Amino acid sequence: MTVALVGPTASGKSDIALAVARRLAGPGGVELVSVDSMAVYRGMDLGTTKPTAAVRTEVPYHLVDLVDPDQEYTVTLFQEAARRTLADIASRAGRAVLVGGTGLYLRAVTDDLSFPGRFPGVANGLAAELDAEGPEGSSERLAACVRLHARLADLDPLGASRIEPGNERRLVRALEVTLGSGRPFSSFGPGLERYPPSRVVLLGVQRDGGETDRRIASRFSRLMEEGFLDEVLALAGRPGGLSRTARQALGYRELLSHVEEGVPLEVAVEEAIRRTRAFARRQRAWFRRDPRIEWLDPDDDPVAAVIGRLESGPGVPGP
Repeated sequence: MTVALVGPTASGKSDIALAVARRLAGPGGVELVSVDSMAVYRGMDLGTTKPTAAVRTEVPYHLVDLVDPDQEYTVTLFQEAARRTLADIASRAGRAVLVGGTGLYLRAVTDDLSFPGRFPGVANGLAAELDAEGPEGSSERLAACVRLHARLADLDPLGASRIEPGNERRLVRALEVTLGSGRPFSSFGPGLERYPPSRVVLLGVQRDGGETDRRIASRFSRLMEEGFLDEVLALAGRPGGLSRTARQALGYRELLSHVEEGVPLEVAVEEAIRRTRAFARRQRAWFRRDPRIEWLDPDDDPVAAVIGRLESGPGVPGP
């Protein structure tokens, strides 16, 4: 059986998954599969709370460190890699636990989503249009996003209704597809509003908002003590730098503003914590919409609950 353990950032899902894998070690045991859009990048370790080399020696851990941080990585590439990984685990009679908080990447695997093609010329033009308005987070750039959203609403009202004007990546992608293909973005499949039956058992971990906020601040403080800023400095100094996608990672974006633009470090840290808390709220809303998720109490032995679901049926290959 394949299980997905999901939830907002700092909910403790990775620790739970690791405890499950340790308890069920051995032949036919549990292998962990990361579902994190930023953990795929080599060198982006602390900010993505990536499992350490020691952990990965102890427990099989897949889909981390797939590409260099100057490369773009897409949900389609992740979906292909996940399919191969799950098939390989099943061929060895193993059991997989998908663990992470990137909702679209998870749905790509659990629901076998199909995605429209890429139109890099269009995408680059839209990105350049935004870049010309100012740095990310500026009022000028946000105003440009609002204009792009209005443009999408003219071409694809349904698609625009599903995207917030401030969600730059999704907005650019929807316009890229709509303009590049000549078809509304929303015409490519039924969208994410449908929740069909899945062969993957979906389990969720969630804490109350106040506790999540505290855990996020505490974790970021610990990451800074462990050398997060040094990691960002090293990444910024790479010959290839960081790709547009990699630069959006929580924590990295804010510390890069300190390194490259001179934003005071304490301001960058405060902004990183604020954005991470806002992201956790969006994750909570995303996962709460999925009626297939069984929610676990993080204070009521969630490790035993996950093990119980893993042992309730025979192993089957993932989607």
